[in-house]
Amino acid sequence: MNKEVKEALLYNQKTFEALDETALYNQKKVIDAFCKHNVALRHFNGTTGYGSDDVGRETLGKVVAEIFGTEKAIVSPLIASGTAAISLALFGVLRPLDKVLSVTGMPYDTLTDVVYKEGIGSLKDFGISFDTIELTDGKFDYTAIKEYLARNSVKMVYVQRSRGYSLRPALSIAQIEELCLFVKKISPQTIIFCDNCYGEFVEKFEPTAVGVDLCAGSFIKNIGGGIAPTGGYVAGRGYLVDPVAGRLTAPSVGMEVGSYQAGYRLFYQGLFLAPHVVNQALKTSAIFSYALDKRGYEVNPRVGDHIGDIVCSVKLGSPEKMIKFCQAIQSVSPVDGFVKPEPWRQAGYSDKVIMAAGCFVEGASIELSCDGPIREPYTVYLQGGLTLEHGILALEKVLESLDE
Repeated sequence: MNKEVKEALLYNQKTFEALDETALYNQKKVIDAFCKHNVALRHFNGTTGYGSDDVGRETLGKVVAEIFGTEKAIVSPLIASGTAAISLALFGVLRPLDKVLSVTGMPYDTLTDVVYKEGIGSLKDFGISFDTIELTDGKFDYTAIKEYLARNSVKMVYVQRSRGYSLRPALSIAQIEELCLFVKKISPQTIIFCDNCYGEFVEKFEPTAVGVDLCAGSFIKNIGGGIAPTGGYVAGRGYLVDPVAGRLTAPSVGMEVGSYQAGYRLFYQGLFLAPHVVNQALKTSAIFSYALDKRGYEVNPRVGDHIGDIVCSVKLGSPEKMIKFCQAIQSVSPVDGFVKPEPWRQAGYSDKVIMAAGCFVEGASIELSCDGPIREPYTVYLQGGLTLEHGILALEKVLESLDE
């Protein structure tokens, strides 16, 4: 094993112990939810047509609601991605002339068009305004938030937990709780929504346990455990989840319909494994952070920083190094390891992006993968890792490639 990797593993032992404790807590929470709702083999069966009386779909939603401590949750294979889940939640709850305030600045690339682009059915097309207040040194700008809430009738405060393609740290649950208390004191009627992508099971509590009214995410990220083949979720207060369900299917039927012939076993099994898999991804992130920080690269989170999601960003400083990094990750991937990623134009992104994702589930960013836009300061975003062993091999390959 590479000397630098050995050092990274040794240094992170205390971090690993803390991550193990969180994983154990979350594993118990998941098992308790399965047991409370009497999950059985019959819940794995698929349905066709309308999917009426689909107990697998209904029970999966109840299990996720239990884990998140919410009144209701929608879990559906029909939700195509994290962006789709967030878009579904926004369009389900918001109405023309409503005002949204993002307190984490601009949303990430693929959501920007959902919010602002005209002529495609965006929020802007429906007369919904979406204003932003940037974070200050990774913290909420409470002065600006207070002033905005005092001047405006705000339907929703929008929070993006992870970083997107920015260099800020991911938000902690403690930060989100403080924000919720602050907002509700000034404007009790305002809905607090959280984009929870990349954050599930990273800490012992989810945003909905500390005051968030509604959250959404993807089942091919953390919560699907690297096994769920597709899908997303929306969880929160019942009066908010109901109109979201109406948006997914039709207002007259909501979640009374919606079939999935392939069955739900992989969703249940992925959810069961998710606390452990997230633990493996966080350990992978920790050793990458340590080793690359030692090499002089700017990383986030740094060793000793709070870990708020499964992402480790590395500022490489040049497109050439970004390409080398991504090609190294791809070369030790179990699927398409022979492929050499190159920058390309992808729908929803303003710049060329490069992506390495040799995954069993296409695009599953809980599996070891990395990507980034080809723009200054040339930062790559590493995420996932189903096993720490895979992460170790990938780190060795990345360090070797950066030496060339």
